[in-house]
Amino acid sequence: MTPHWLPRTPHLAFAVLLSAVSAFAQSTPPADLPDAPGATAAATPAPVPTGPTVVIDTTMGRLTCKTFDKQAPIATANFIGLAEGKKDWTIAATNAKQHGKRFYDGLSFHRVIPGFMIQGGDPVGDGTGDPGYYFDNEVDPALTFSVPGRLAMANSGPNTNGSQFFITEDAVDQLNGKYTIFGQCDAHSVLLVASIARVPRNSSDKPLAPVTMTRVTIVRDGQPMPPEPVVAPAPTPGPAASSPSPTN
Repeated sequence: MTPHWLPRTPHLAFAVLLSAVSAFAQSTPPADLPDAPGATAAATPAPVPTGPTVVIDTTMGRLTCKTFDKQAPIATANFIGLAEGKKDWTIAATNAKQHGKRFYDGLSFHRVIPGFMIQGGDPVGDGTGDPGYYFDNEVDPALTFSVPGRLAMANSGPNTNGSQFFITEDAVDQLNGKYTIFGQCDAHSVLLVASIARVPRNSSDKPLAPVTMTRVTIVRDGQPMPPEPVVAPAPTPGPAASSPSPTN
């Protein structure tokens, strides 16, 4: 239909005018139309772990976690160095330096909380131990506790990372920005975390029967996985508890 506000004109002039209006309408989108889907900037993708794989064989099964070596290079190198016996550490009770000795093998998960996390890496076994040194936090805003299975350093405050670590059973957003995440464990490992977290424990959340790390192996790209561990029958689950912060 011809717009009612156009005056009558000769046919040729009208055709030219109508063609010009049509071309303008096709080349200039109405200003009040919303942006097309996808016109806004895409969200920043979550970091992907690209470092070596941490294989923690325990008396209850295997935990497998890929490291965030780019987002947390210090924490990743520290864990690998301690696990392989390539990083020196100190026995606090005697101040004796340990050289060439694997740190994590034989240690236990000294704190387990259902629905929250399991914590290990303490040579003393009560949450007070460390390797004789501390290092700073590495916090990447894009790397958060938004999914289960985060492998992170435990601490007693900012920049007090040492050897203790924890693995989450669920998303725990309240931990964001406070702890260094240096790995992501697979779905099977998250199920094992849930099982370990539910063993009988005392009022300090320490398992009544030790859940021990029999061996911690670092597997780099192209290397084979170690043989599966021999697993003992799981203890009867204990009651649930609250979810305080992982500390050492």
